[in-house]
Amino acid sequence: MGQEIEIVATGGGAFAAYLALPENPAAPGIVLLPEVFNTNDHIRAVADGYAAEGFVVLAPDVYWRQEAGCYLSYTDEGRAKAQSLRADLDTDQFADDLADTIAVLKGRAECTGKVGVMGFCLGGKFTYLSATRHKIDAAVSYYGVQIDQHLDEADNLNCPILMHFAGIDPHVPEDTVAAIQARMGAWDNVDIHVYPGAEHGFNRHGYPSYSEVAAVPARQRTLAHFRGLLG
Repeated sequence: MGQEIEIVATGGGAFAAYLALPENPAAPGIVLLPEVFNTNDHIRAVADGYAAEGFVVLAPDVYWRQEAGCYLSYTDEGRAKAQSLRADLDTDQFADDLADTIAVLKGRAECTGKVGVMGFCLGGKFTYLSATRHKIDAAVSYYGVQIDQHLDEADNLNCPILMHFAGIDPHVPEDTVAAIQARMGAWDNVDIHVYPGAEHGFNRHGYPSYSEVAAVPARQRTLAHFRGLLG
């Protein structure tokens, strides 16, 4: 089990983040970014899982400026609330909050200073933006939405990025994945995988969209990516 810590934002204010620690100190770090439902119990379980694999994991409250501590369930009510909060989320402002989160993780005594960013859905978009805007060592994006709207930033990519996409995904349709592949797919520091038959949210263990056939190899690739780049 992890704990919540407080991060002071550069522009003022402070926000919570869930911190999960590995058994051994001096470990590489992962900033974990959630789906549109924010850093809920599922995302915290993901954080705990990667901590068990030997990483220091820090997962911030994405919506703290709109409604701090609003961690949502996978219900129609939760989805509606999540979409309302997401609509008011300032992309550039949260990218700045993400920079603060990365800095805090790098500075923790338990962290070696090597940090990767991983995110799902909304968090997958911010993972890509972090890889183009921040000094990080590795990135993993799961079914990141709206990445195609930010492909003008692709030339700023400053670390290797692994991207997982679902074969059946109305939120990230085939033409969107094709645009990303056309822009970045041939680069040595970009590794894109599409999982046929999998749906958006295929990594969400315990929920209807979960696909073991997709989630297991995606996790294996993710761990290899992080271990190879973060140590």
